[in-house]
Amino acid sequence: MIEYYFYLNLSYNKCMDYYHGRYSSVQVVEDNGKTIRFAASHLRPYITSIGIRGRFRLLLTPENKFIRLERIA
Repeated sequence: MIEYYFYLNLSYNKCMDYYHGRYSSVQVVEDNGKTIRFAASHLRPYITSIGIRGRFRLLLTPENKFIRLERIA
C-alpha cells in the first residue's frame, strides 16, 4: 500500500466546481513535494459549508489504484 499525506484548503465555491463536475480531477502536492492527481469525486464526503480544510491521507495500491481518502486532522 502507498500512502500520501497532504493539506487541502478549498473554498466552498471551488468545491462546488468539483462537486458539479466542472473538474474531473484534483491535483495536490504531498508532503515530500510529489504532485498527485486523483478523481475529484473522492472529495465529496468532505465538503462542508466552508469548503474543504484539513490534512488528508490518500491510500493507493502498489499499482496506483485508489483505495481510499481519509481526513486525518
